[in-house]
Amino acid sequence: MKKKMSYAALEKLGRVRLSPNFFFRDFLYSEISNFHGIPNLPHYPDVAVEVARNHCEQLLEPLTAAFGKISIRSAYRSPEVNDFGNRNKLNCGSNEGNYGGHIFDYRDKEGALGGTVCIVVNSFVEYYEKTGDWPAMAWFIHDHLPYSSQYYFPPLCAFNLTWSEKPKRVIKSYVSPKGLLTKPGMDNHEGDHSAFYDMPYFHEAAERLKRYRHP
Repeated sequence: MKKKMSYAALEKLGRVRLSPNFFFRDFLYSEISNFHGIPNLPHYPDVAVEVARNHCEQLLEPLTAAFGKISIRSAYRSPEVNDFGNRNKLNCGSNEGNYGGHIFDYRDKEGALGGTVCIVVNSFVEYYEKTGDWPAMAWFIHDHLPYSSQYYFPPLCAFNLTWSEKPKRVIKSYVSPKGLLTKPGMDNHEGDHSAFYDMPYFHEAAERLKRYRHP
């Protein structure tokens, strides 16, 4: 049986600094939890923090360096919050499908730690709303960051970005063109995709990312 977390422990957990721009509290907000009064508490806080820290260091901080402010829409979900969301059709998959995803503190079916964070790249929203060109961002991330999966949604071009110990390197979308963009084994998976994001916005992002990695 999992140990019940005290308010003091939750407050301390929220103050854990994951990286220069993110604290664990940034990962805990849940509209399901807030509206329905279900505490969003990790069963294994140390594991959840480890996953969140890897996500920040490998994905969110480089993205922030490249594009500026990143808004987190949804990150960690406790099994209780996720199960409620799944049973009540609140855009949550099953718990088993979210282990190593939104449920950070349980390993996925392959035994890997991982975590999914739904984000908005604030500076990209205006371009996306004018053009609908979500694949430009997807291919940039594919070429520059060690993600496991990306999954795009219509509002604000929010997308699920997953870090994993065993990255799958898969991109899918609910935005047109819908479905699978790439996965290992497809003809378009390997090589350079810069032709899909050949514009000053991404050229400048690439330069900022290079300076971040090699100051």
